[in-house]
Amino acid sequence: MDEKLAKLMEYLQMETEIPFEEFKSYYSGVIELLNKEYNEMDQSTLLKAKYICSIVQANAESRSHRSKINGKHFKKMASKCGFWSDAIDFRLKKEGLSQDEIDAAMSQFNKQSEE
Repeated sequence: MDEKLAKLMEYLQMETEIPFEEFKSYYSGVIELLNKEYNEMDQSTLLKAKYICSIVQANAESRSHRSKINGKHFKKMASKCGFWSDAIDFRLKKEGLSQDEIDAAMSQFNKQSEE
């Protein structure tokens, strides 16, 4: 997940949007990683995954409204990222983290992305 987070931070620094195929490839890699390794992820990795899913979800939702050609694809991506974000939230809370702690971690990632 570290590699995916590093790539996301790189994307967030860009002035232009990445092309659909690159977005789709990144999204697919994240989902594949979650499908394979979710059960073995520790809290730190889960927090990274939640941040990635929330950013990809927001971007996919935004793009779904602007893209006539790929709108349905973006909506599907946003939905799946929302599912994973909720699942990660549920698990983190089950493991003892409060919503405030989760939110604080997300804020920290946002600060890192702005640097």
